[in-house]
Amino acid sequence: MYHFKKSSKHSFKNMLILFGIMLLTGILSIGLYILYEGIDIASYGAPSVSQNTNSTAIRTIQTVEEIKEESTQIADMVEEVTSCVVGISKIKNAGSTIFLEDSTSSLGLGTGVIVSSDGYILSNEHVTGSKYSNCYVTLEDGRTFTASVLWSDSSIDLSISKINAKNLPYASLGDSDNVRVGEIVYAIGNPIGYEFQRTVTAGIISALNRTVRIDENNTSTYMEDLIQTDATINPGNSGGPLIAADGTMIGITSVKITSAEGIGFAIPINVVKPIIERYQKDGKFEEASLGIFAYDKNVIPYIDSNLELTQGIYVAQISLDSPAAKTDLQVGDVILKIDDLTLNKMCDLRCYIYTKSPGDEVTLTVYKNKRQQEIKVTLGQK
Repeated sequence: MYHFKKSSKHSFKNMLILFGIMLLTGILSIGLYILYEGIDIASYGAPSVSQNTNSTAIRTIQTVEEIKEESTQIADMVEEVTSCVVGISKIKNAGSTIFLEDSTSSLGLGTGVIVSSDGYILSNEHVTGSKYSNCYVTLEDGRTFTASVLWSDSSIDLSISKINAKNLPYASLGDSDNVRVGEIVYAIGNPIGYEFQRTVTAGIISALNRTVRIDENNTSTYMEDLIQTDATINPGNSGGPLIAADGTMIGITSVKITSAEGIGFAIPINVVKPIIERYQKDGKFEEASLGIFAYDKNVIPYIDSNLELTQGIYVAQISLDSPAAKTDLQVGDVILKIDDLTLNKMCDLRCYIYTKSPGDEVTLTVYKNKRQQEIKVTLGQK
């Protein structure tokens, strides 16, 4: 009897212990489940099958759509600018086809871009020829016009021509002073010949304010303040537009270093913008002249190590019988300002003179003989 009671009591105790373990296990399980539900699995790198997979898929679709939309916008922009690009030849093609084996040498083929609805065309001087000469312009729709070269400047290799046409598509002019290294750009031109007309290449701005030495006809000249790009530029591209990502023209392609790959150059649009605006407004442009050539500020230390200036351009040449030659200005002087404009590049001076007219008086702030002085100059006509 005693043995039976002891055994029953022991069994009851075991049952209580087992029940307690089961109850504790249940409580722990419920607690762990609640804790697990509150954890943001995605933040630990494990996507939720029910929610995050769908979110990832949505984001992927959005990314693809954004890329397609951006690509379409670029294509639309390039297509619009391409309609403004023209082919330019010094020799009129009298044949039945423009698909020649060597149309670059046969026709003197190059590129230009329409900059006004009434037929003003910007290009290189070496493409169109010099002022008062004629060239032949072919539009995108195939029409060909005889163009008159109204203005040109061999020192910057630019020209403006005019054809007798109306309601033409024309390029929007950008601001080349605000471009930055690394920005995406597009070059449009007629490389090799008409069979590759209006070829579009893409690249980035590789550098700014480049100076390039040009050796031709047994003489050497320098082109300054150029935009360097790795967008492919081939023979025939000369005179074509360099386009920023917003579709505005920031430069005109001109020269290429043939000894290196991926190095091309464009003349900043701001150099010639004042002239284009004068033609658009007045239908004419009388070019004022100071009669000097100067090196940019960053070249000064190489020319004269004793000059420690934070601004200015170094006078390297003064033309005979020019307005500057009739003043106290001398080679070796540094022009710090013209009127109220601070100068650091020859381009700054050139652009300012383009806004003036022959007969206008300007004041040069000059550093010479270790002191500053002001020199007044009456501009002549070029």
